[in-house]
Amino acid sequence: MKCLVVANSKGGNTRMVANALVDALEKAGSEAVFVDDPAAVDRASIDAAEAVLAGFWTDKGDCAPEMATFLERLSGKRVFLFGTAGFGGSPEYFERILGNVRKHLSDSVEYLGGAMCQGKMGAGVRKRYEAMLAENPGDTRIQAMIDNFDAALAHPTEEDVARITAAAQRALGV
Repeated sequence: MKCLVVANSKGGNTRMVANALVDALEKAGSEAVFVDDPAAVDRASIDAAEAVLAGFWTDKGDCAPEMATFLERLSGKRVFLFGTAGFGGSPEYFERILGNVRKHLSDSVEYLGGAMCQGKMGAGVRKRYEAMLAENPGDTRIQAMIDNFDAALAHPTEEDVARITAAAQRALGV
């Protein structure tokens, strides 16, 4: 099977998952072409793919505009979505994000499913949270955001990557 793996990664989390997907697909006997920039994908690469695996980082509960534009270009393709989010742990939260990203796909696309995991965030995010907490000492919501930031530092884990890879392989039938 010819697969096109396209990733839009801000901090490297989604790129890490995409690289693992490419390795797993190739080990399973599929051809996997990896493109690290959705804007750089040409029409010929899309047309040649039997399936597209589109990876994104979460931007305000959705994918970034660059990935949205790429997804809107797809038609008549089998598509698997995968992503990373700084906040995470809740399957319901991940499903909401996947639902938002899925809205960028046309009706002609066969949606194969999706999988997500938590991913570490940049140090600037924690500094922003700390400043918020300094202005609002004792705010449990802000403290929870800091705690989530700290928990996210370990992600994506090997288990996260293995789970997403297995979900993609099941969805593709490889």
